[in-house]
Amino acid sequence: MKQSPILIIGKNGKTGSRVNQRLQALGYATRPVSRSTQPAFDWNNPATWQSAIEGTQVAYVTYQPDLAVPGAASTIRAFVQIAAQAGVQHIVLLSGRGEQGAERAEAILKSSGLAWNIVRASWFSQNFSESFMLEGILAGELVLPAGDTVEPFIDADDIADVAVAALTEPGHRNRLFEVTGPRAMTFAQCVEEISGALGRPLKYTCVPIDAYMNALQEQGIPEDLQGLLHELFTVVFDGRNCHVMPGVEDVLGRPATDFKTYVQKTLQSGVWDAVIQREIVA
Repeated sequence: MKQSPILIIGKNGKTGSRVNQRLQALGYATRPVSRSTQPAFDWNNPATWQSAIEGTQVAYVTYQPDLAVPGAASTIRAFVQIAAQAGVQHIVLLSGRGEQGAERAEAILKSSGLAWNIVRASWFSQNFSESFMLEGILAGELVLPAGDTVEPFIDADDIADVAVAALTEPGHRNRLFEVTGPRAMTFAQCVEEISGALGRPLKYTCVPIDAYMNALQEQGIPEDLQGLLHELFTVVFDGRNCHVMPGVEDVLGRPATDFKTYVQKTLQSGVWDAVIQREIVA
């Protein structure tokens, strides 16, 4: 029997792209989808869902922009119903720690009657290199409304490895894995580690949430992302997620990747080269 492709919703996302690469390297057929693929998949357009799902039995699901945003849980409910009707048997959902909206979405999947896994992740290390914090690093100053609260930042490569194991190894089914890095750090400590590795000065500045939101508005950041960041920094980022959790080791049998290792990998990728080059020119 020909293997049905594994559906990957979020083809270009930090974890979706990594999951796709790993599955293909292992010889699995995949169907990575996004708004720009054919068939297309758009969370805001349910009419696109059916054609993207048809013919698949297993799915890795990431929700954009985040399960914490209003309405995410009801969208996940509608998606799970359509997926089940189309023959999907197993869904692996990427979730976030300490988010009520994410917990509602998790509960919907758990009670769906499908085989399920939830990968509940801490903040990604890659936010410093592949997301909204990269601009600050390249500018030499990261400005955020986060003080001394610690977060066990996780490497997206670890999330992808855990997701692939959940997708391909039946023994993991119907389990929730809370995955974090091995060390809880403040944003200032993260910036200090990046600065030390680059050998160039980087600054971390903590600002009030109102000033941060005003700056986002002036920059033309989309409203849904503004709302998400406000939620994350005012509600979720209150210390509730400071604890290191063993999900990576539970699934993979190895420790989670340390932030220092992430920094070294990112240095080699060249994404921060502009910082070094700017300082040399100066």
